[in-house]
Amino acid sequence: MVATTESLQAMSYTREYENGNQQLIELRRVAKSYKTAVGDFVALKEIDLNVDAGEFVAVIGKSGSGKSTLINMLTGIDRPTSGEVLIGDTAVHLLKEGQIAQWRGRTIGIVFQFFQLLPTLTIAENVMLPMDFCNMYARRERTERAMHLLELVDIADHAHKLPTAVSGGQQQRAAIARALANDPPIVMADEPTGNLDSRTAAAVFDLFQNLVEAGKTILMVTHDEGQARRASRTIVLADGEVVNEYLARALPFLAQDQMVRATHKLESFSFSPGEVIMLQDAPPDRFYIIKAGEVHIYLRQPDGAEILVDTLRSGQYFGEVALLRGGVRTATVRSSRKSGVEVIALDQQSFNEVVSESAVTRSEMDRVMAERAAAQTRLRQSPAATQEDDL
Repeated sequence: MVATTESLQAMSYTREYENGNQQLIELRRVAKSYKTAVGDFVALKEIDLNVDAGEFVAVIGKSGSGKSTLINMLTGIDRPTSGEVLIGDTAVHLLKEGQIAQWRGRTIGIVFQFFQLLPTLTIAENVMLPMDFCNMYARRERTERAMHLLELVDIADHAHKLPTAVSGGQQQRAAIARALANDPPIVMADEPTGNLDSRTAAAVFDLFQNLVEAGKTILMVTHDEGQARRASRTIVLADGEVVNEYLARALPFLAQDQMVRATHKLESFSFSPGEVIMLQDAPPDRFYIIKAGEVHIYLRQPDGAEILVDTLRSGQYFGEVALLRGGVRTATVRSSRKSGVEVIALDQQSFNEVVSESAVTRSEMDRVMAERAAAQTRLRQSPAATQEDDL
């Protein structure tokens, strides 16, 4: 395995870090602006971001959305105009110039879109370069480690060739091996598959997934939304702002500018175990998306008894039926009796604005409503329908 016990122990994942961050990576109100001939250009707008150890996070967004600037903040390649960048026990934004390169070389492996291999060094020598720079491993171990990493990425047969003698996909594999040279706990990749064909890109993505399974934390900037969906989590950047990830997961067909506007209008709510969130026959007020926990949906029978017809979990939504079709709520929704639930919500006006701007989203919601209605009808007619008292 690439991730050794030593590297994982060196950055303890179960304690609070020295700067008060609870997670491995934490950005607090990070802003970045650049001076241009026509005035300041704001690349990042006071964003907050948390990433835990062992996550595989894909960062997507249009050109100019701030993706590469975000990576530069996290790696210390550039500094924020304001805000804090905390990685493990290190306040990256406070590091002096002489400290950043050494910290980065030991903590973060970087994979670039254009490989950035030195053309006069062999593939193996390129992989050994970070070890030499950070004085990691004994000299006699560096060649052995380089070959081990090249075997891991399946190009050991090309170890003694120059980069120009191998394909683009093989160069990117070499670049990944180089990023792993000092066994960093974090790998950051900026459009690593942007210059590769789809088959090679899929193979590189598989390699990243294997690294996560081996204990690495990966942030990958990509323009490929299909590949991004294979990550364990997706962060959407638009105009220098982070779109709420639960909103993006629940309503993926919204345009990115629509997601940004909706994100600003979201409210957060927490409900205790068994608490009523929506009541059947009540007028509609909000559209809900589940962040954590689960909710149970009940339908009232003619005799007054309630049957459980559905359970929804993180990333799913509810409350759209009465908002879209008019009238009153068609079901009662309670948080799970085993645990509470955290949700985000749009009020009725904001929800209507979002749906009216996206015909695709409305169509998708209609499809989901039809599927749920059919399932609920089958359950309601079933003699095994679950009574509330059975829960």
